[in-house]
Amino acid sequence: MMNKMIVANLVHRPIRSLISIVAIALEVTLILLIVGLSLGILNDSKARQAGMGADVVVMPPGSTVIAGVSGAPLPIKIADILAKLPHVASVAPVVMQFSTAGTLELIYGIDLKSFEELGGPFHYLAGGPFQGPNDVLVDDVFAKSKQVKVGDTIELLNNTFRIAGIVEHGRGARKFLPMSTLQNLMGAQGKVSGFYLKLDDPNNAPAVVDEIKAVPGMQSYNIRSMREYLSLMTPTSYPYLGSFIDVVIGVSVTIGLIVIFQAMYTAVMERTREIGILKSMGASKLYIVNVILRETALLAIAGIVLGIVFSLLAEKGIIYRMPLIRVEVTVGWILRATVIALVGALAGAVYPALKAAQKDPIDALAYE
Repeated sequence: MMNKMIVANLVHRPIRSLISIVAIALEVTLILLIVGLSLGILNDSKARQAGMGADVVVMPPGSTVIAGVSGAPLPIKIADILAKLPHVASVAPVVMQFSTAGTLELIYGIDLKSFEELGGPFHYLAGGPFQGPNDVLVDDVFAKSKQVKVGDTIELLNNTFRIAGIVEHGRGARKFLPMSTLQNLMGAQGKVSGFYLKLDDPNNAPAVVDEIKAVPGMQSYNIRSMREYLSLMTPTSYPYLGSFIDVVIGVSVTIGLIVIFQAMYTAVMERTREIGILKSMGASKLYIVNVILRETALLAIAGIVLGIVFSLLAEKGIIYRMPLIRVEVTVGWILRATVIALVGALAGAVYPALKAAQKDPIDALAYE
């Protein structure tokens, strides 16, 4: 009987019910998409770092795990020192430079031979290796997104480069230049951003890290095994990313709470006589509170389902329209968003429910 009454109340006020459902759906969608974009970009970068095939990473002092380091502060001669250490099979120096033309991206300058010793030769889907200093390799995700092919030219760092080859994605960056070319563009001849080491056995990584730190002058370098390096690529390791996600959740919850509060408070005011009739028939305060909260929960569940559907459709649409952007709407965050939205909605309905329960049946029946 109670459930039928609750559904009848919602159907009787379709516009208000629809607004409440859409507001909660917006709350859920906002949480899932913003978090999904953040995690998608982070995990994509993490997967591409793992795909390089290195076992140890050597970065400058003070560098972070945020997609490496931009600039080239390290002498390339360090590669010779690293190559002589026990268990080191190969050393690949890499120059990294951020580009802000269109989108923020990290471009790699590589020595092709040493870079391919890390994770094996590039898998060329079209074209082949660098043929000259003005060549660039791009991955298939970028090529598909920009509709480019081998032989086309693209602008990088205010210079024009010819696409020599399209490679399978997942090897650190999406665009690769000859190392000497990027060094010249940056004015950093003989300098690199970091070194990736391939070992004879990945299990020797901790010992190699200790050996490198024992080299005079390298004690302050940022040296980690790739396993540790990847484990640090989390939202808490990125400055302000965790705070940004918290702010988004806070704003989303506030939107849902305010809309539910307004909707349920107005509903209580409009149903004063109805509440008076229920109380005159013996309904307890707990019964009245239960009716209001159940009605809110029903609205919240409908909004949550709608929000999840919107988010999943938006995820597919974003990936289809913008292949360079990664969105990950995960089951874990769907459950979190569900709990957050449900708790927020019920919190917004608590005061209206208590106010309804406190109404005097005589005054309520006399209400016009």
